[in-house]
Amino acid sequence: MIARLDHATHTTARMQVAGQPFLKLDRVDKTFARGSTSTNVLSDVNLTIERGEYVAVIGHSGCGKSTMLNLIAGLTPVTSGAVLLEGLEVNEPGPERAVVFQNHSLLPWLTCYENVKLAVDKVFSGLKSKAERHDWVLHNLDLVNMVHAKDRRPSEISGGMKQRIGIARALAMEPKVLLLDEPFGALDALTRAQLQDSVMDIHGRLRNTVIMITHDVDEAVLLSDRIVMMTNGPSATIGEVLDIRLPRPRKRLDLVEDKEYVHGRAAVLEFLYARHKAPQVEAAE
Repeated sequence: MIARLDHATHTTARMQVAGQPFLKLDRVDKTFARGSTSTNVLSDVNLTIERGEYVAVIGHSGCGKSTMLNLIAGLTPVTSGAVLLEGLEVNEPGPERAVVFQNHSLLPWLTCYENVKLAVDKVFSGLKSKAERHDWVLHNLDLVNMVHAKDRRPSEISGGMKQRIGIARALAMEPKVLLLDEPFGALDALTRAQLQDSVMDIHGRLRNTVIMITHDVDEAVLLSDRIVMMTNGPSATIGEVLDIRLPRPRKRLDLVEDKEYVHGRAAVLEFLYARHKAPQVEAAE
């Protein structure tokens, strides 16, 4: 069953059941100032996320999706309100929140193995021996099926393989929250589908908490436990939260004509294109 709730009711219900939430955005506002001009990007954002959830955030360009992700990552400070992880305020980056961007951000002079090892050494130096860190790097490369390419440099592998290395590097930090900022947006359709399947498999095995920014409705419904739908900016906020109660593991071919999948997809499309159409861009003079 797929259930749609208004945002305030959904948040309150989850807090009553779960007690202190794992991750909470509490009345978050974000305003950017440039000189005498200020722009309110996010307004009164309230959201709770439980440990192990896969949450997709979707909305039109300019609705503050990536800004929200950056606030959770601690890359950008909130203007007011708070981001709380296990009751502690997030106000700076930390290894418990790993980010995978659309741009893989690999260091071109390092091999795939060395790119992952860099993160492992940063987080686990003093906690794991050299041999343990080596094994941990290989373990995470194996999670994304990239052990065979461990000695190649980024210029020697495809875009999809680069993203796999980026995901392996993030997972190797053992983050409490994995943040994905349109990680498949620059990939061709076939590679995108393969990586979506890989991420679903990894999430099924690790039960890690994942927050993903996406523009792709089908991707959001396929991967997520919940879809957070944003209103248009400026002063964007959460319009609705859609529960996706499709059983896991999920196989895309089995869901093509699944009534609940189709209903979920239709609900997101109706929100985005009927009630919250993309802002019209004025033609240049």
